[in-house]
Amino acid sequence: MTLQIKRAYEPVAAEDGERYLVDRLWPRGVRKEALALTGWLKDVAPSDALRRWFGHRPERWAEFRRRYRAELRTKPEALRPLAEALRRGPVTLVYGARDPECNQAAVLREFLLETQAPSTAAGLPAGRRRRAATENKNP
Repeated sequence: MTLQIKRAYEPVAAEDGERYLVDRLWPRGVRKEALALTGWLKDVAPSDALRRWFGHRPERWAEFRRRYRAELRTKPEALRPLAEALRRGPVTLVYGARDPECNQAAVLREFLLETQAPSTAAGLPAGRRRRAATENKNP
């Protein structure tokens, strides 16, 4: 399963596969055509309240991750397009935040790798699945 994250301001590449914007807000200054999106999944983005609370403050990162993962667990229907796309091939989660590591796409990627893991990891205990998903992160 190939699942990567990419900032909206980075160029589109052939290996991106299906591209989904996972922000609630459109990235500033980016034209729709430039993103070459398969879809815009606003409903998988953090709630407005959580997004505003986080404010990309590093000291809130751990709590943001916990709260956002809790939100994601309540949105199986919103996640369905991503699960189906992952079965078809490579997927890129597109985001607008400046920080390449502390953003909602990174949390969503981690969550999807854990919950949509191939059957080889599905039988592992939760902790081992998390480690396996973390070890498979793209640089």
